Amino acid sequence: MAKWFLTMKKADFGGIAEQFHISPIIARLIRNRDVTEPEDIKLYLNGTIADLYDGILMKGADQAIAILMEKLQFNAKIRVIGDYDIDGVNATYILQEALGGLGADVDTDIPDRVRDGYGLNRTLIDRAVADGIDTVITCDNGIAADAEIAYGKEKGLTVIVTDHHEIPYEEADGKKIYRLPPADAVVDPKQEGCEYPFKELCGAAVAYKLMEALYEAMGQDAEDIDYLMENVAIATVGDVMDLTGENRIFVKQGLEMLKRTGNPGLRALMECTNIRPQNLSAYHIGFVLGPCMNASGRLDTAKRTLALLNASTQREAAMLAGDLKALNDSRKEMTERYVEEAVQLVENTDLKKDKVLVLYLPDCHESIAGIVAGRLRERFYKPAFVLTKAEEGVKGSGRSIESYHMYKELNRCSMYLTKFGGHKMAAGLSMEETSIDAFRKMINERTTLTESDLEEKVSIDMQLPLEYVTNQLVEELELLEPFGKGNRKPLFAEKNLKVLQPRIIGKNANVLKMKVENERGFKMDAVYFGEVQECLDCILKKETMAFTFYPSINEYMGHQTLQITIVNYQ
Repeated sequence: MAKWFLTMKKADFGGIAEQFHISPIIARLIRNRDVTEPEDIKLYLNGTIADLYDGILMKGADQAIAILMEKLQFNAKIRVIGDYDIDGVNATYILQEALGGLGADVDTDIPDRVRDGYGLNRTLIDRAVADGIDTVITCDNGIAADAEIAYGKEKGLTVIVTDHHEIPYEEADGKKIYRLPPADAVVDPKQEGCEYPFKELCGAAVAYKLMEALYEAMGQDAEDIDYLMENVAIATVGDVMDLTGENRIFVKQGLEMLKRTGNPGLRALMECTNIRPQNLSAYHIGFVLGPCMNASGRLDTAKRTLALLNASTQREAAMLAGDLKALNDSRKEMTERYVEEAVQLVENTDLKKDKVLVLYLPDCHESIAGIVAGRLRERFYKPAFVLTKAEEGVKGSGRSIESYHMYKELNRCSMYLTKFGGHKMAAGLSMEETSIDAFRKMINERTTLTESDLEEKVSIDMQLPLEYVTNQLVEELELLEPFGKGNRKPLFAEKNLKVLQPRIIGKNANVLKMKVENERGFKMDAVYFGEVQECLDCILKKETMAFTFYPSINEYMGHQTLQITIVNYQ
């Protein structure tokens, strides 16, 4: 069972409320997100495009810009090589659009997940050379492609790397020796000596920043590519980046642009998935649009999602959007099947004793390994790696918990891996089939995870009496949006609540509706969307319950009523 904690961070909530014209409740919620300095609070509440840093501050940006200006001058053939996930595809689109806007002879290539694997490889290099390409610019990949870039250089290519992943390193005498690929320019905010103040950008944001700086250097109006911020927003949420600092501004601004987007493909995808643009939120990117855009790279080719972004007619856009939705529906069915198999494997074998889960599901489609790993992490609250049979050896994906740095831990077991990369919360890896058991043993022996680390924690912002839940509070909470990783939705708690008239509703019987009454006789509507039967069974056995919740407004047949949405119960 998860452990509940009340966040008790101190500040002058009344003073903050007065200074920024917000309520003390909102002031407390902002403090709980570790936003403390007046300047940071101002940025958190009111940050705009004008507050974004200049891309030229990124180490390597000046070299990349000098190279691109020269290539543009001589009309050299440029190829953008992206990645097959939502970040890589949007980064590819951003570079293609922005360079095209400057008159570049530019095209794109994206690796096939199964045939090519992640990032640059010799096939992509050979294809570029055969097509008479002069310059390759990577996005959302390339930082770990030493051998492939060296091969490209031998073949006469100019190579620019734009990436956001961790810089590969080796440890010697307790020191990290970082290894950059032999490209003509490397732009990655995580590299040593990079003075760019915000390090948590996604690949699409790095690409966008570089293009903005290129436009400035060429005397063009950088505002011409502002519209690409909607792609940065999609990639930031879809790649599960922290919604703090610049990412928060990108997503906030990008969502506003998406509500009135001129992109036929994005409009068609919203229509196809029944999203009303005016209601669009980060949730819709993360759980509706994002999975559809990722599905093509998982089950078909990510070039299909790129085609959606490039669609010029409504008819073409509608057709491609329908294909992506169908692919995602198919992906959901596959996922459920393998999640069930994975859960059974953990619960019925010695795997359940491990602190780090390593599962080999040979028949699982490698494209859904990461999703299955994510579901295992949620279910067992442990870091999880799911490995599948690949064309060569074994490939897999990992998803982590807050107290486990997945990339660093893989680095300590790298002798068993043929290829790996990623960051703290997620990683990709390849190995020989014969290495699986040894890898599982070592990654568990070397982990420093404690029992406390493996105990899921529910962090509650504050205890809130039901009487404080008002329309005004719900409205004020919108100031804290967009919500997501690094800026979670506020969580309140109340105990000793009586539950009245609980009943399961919905065509899929997946909603538990009830009224709750506090000790002072104040009643309010409540809904719960988790394991509804389990929750109902618990309610029927108890006289009173404690709930964590967030306030919301239920809209039905034009009527709006205040309610709480329950998240956890005890």
